Amino acid sequence: MKVAIGGPLKVTFRPWVEGLENIPAEGAAILASNHLSFSDSFFLPAVLDRKVTFIAKAEYFTTPGVKGKLTAAFFKGVGQLPVDRSGARGAGEAAIKSGIDVIESGELFGIYPEGTRSPDGRLYRGKPGGLARVALATGAPVIPVAMIDTEKIQPPGKVLPKVMRPGIRIGKPLDFSRYQGMEHDRFVLRALTDEVMYEIMKLSGQEYVDMYATAAKRQIADAAKAEKEADKAARAALAKAEKEQAAKELREQAEKARAARDGADTHGADTHGADKDRPAS
Repeated sequence: MKVAIGGPLKVTFRPWVEGLENIPAEGAAILASNHLSFSDSFFLPAVLDRKVTFIAKAEYFTTPGVKGKLTAAFFKGVGQLPVDRSGARGAGEAAIKSGIDVIESGELFGIYPEGTRSPDGRLYRGKPGGLARVALATGAPVIPVAMIDTEKIQPPGKVLPKVMRPGIRIGKPLDFSRYQGMEHDRFVLRALTDEVMYEIMKLSGQEYVDMYATAAKRQIADAAKAEKEADKAARAALAKAEKEQAAKELREQAEKARAARDGADTHGADTHGADKDRPAS
């Protein structure tokens, strides 16, 4: 896949990279990245010599039919790991276990602390579960990564990508050995996650928003829904006003026509009366 996907990506988009020397030549590490685009999981592995394993929803691997098999083969080839999201905490626990397995195999584990793609290009608060727990359970170093401009290549809703140069900045490894044995302390999990997000913010230059991206997406969706409903109500009010105006104009025209007709009838009556009173010649 590095040849079939990575090669064409590098040739076509020519991504620039800074800090490549911070990726260890061997041994386990966690790559914690911001998440701007679906293509993030392709550009980052494409510029590295080593394999990076990310997490993907299990539906990508279990869809039946020829298309489903091709999709599963593709995601396996690019280093995606299926995670069953069933159950209230199924996704989180499965992601943590998968991450630990990857690290214990001495490989690179890629994770997006925000939990989902940024809805507007800003950096959102990291979720304290997966990243922190994998880091503390394994002792692996956390390497902050900033994807830059990948959201401009293929914005949501666009089928064809825009050919442009995205960027990747890789920071220095972060050591959290001081927190070893404290993986069940929620304050430690929060502190570790916030430290990583701060480093990502410095690398990416993004505006930081102290809320979860999932909550921001809900707010954006609710605002879009409210705007749509307001637009619908405005259209309905305009249509009603136009209908009332049209009805008013019709009434005015009818009144003018009636007044003109009554005036014509009165004039005819007066003329007939005058002819009757005129003496015959």
